[in-house]
Amino acid sequence: MNIPVLLSIRGRQSYAGQDPETVELVTEGTLTPWEQGWLLSYEESDLTGLEGVTTTFTAEPEQITLTRKGPLCSQMVFRKGMSHDSLYQMEFGALMVTVTATEVTYQLSEKGGTIDLAYHIEIEQSAAGDIDYHLEVSPLPSN
Repeated sequence: MNIPVLLSIRGRQSYAGQDPETVELVTEGTLTPWEQGWLLSYEESDLTGLEGVTTTFTAEPEQITLTRKGPLCSQMVFRKGMSHDSLYQMEFGALMVTVTATEVTYQLSEKGGTIDLAYHIEIEQSAAGDIDYHLEVSPLPSN
């Protein structure tokens, strides 16, 4: 059962030697219950620079997985205190990305909820910075 939802996403990126950048996006998506937790999916747009990419957060006990499919493909697994290596595949090549989660929490139900992620990121084994996401999920009103 897919539940149509409104997503309010705030992402903050702090890269070495640069001022922190905050990006906010409001978009529609779907929230789907499954046996292990919740799937939250939405289509990226040209506002995020990832037009044509489908982003899915898979929330399950003690772990959230962020999967992107389309012109950019990646899968990052977030488990607090653990590092995860993944290939970040783009149209012009691929990079090895390592994420180490410092916060992984979610509170989701058919009534909506939140997801909070914070992590350190390394690109090609070089420290790149810190990223955090806060997502607010609200069911769309029925027609």
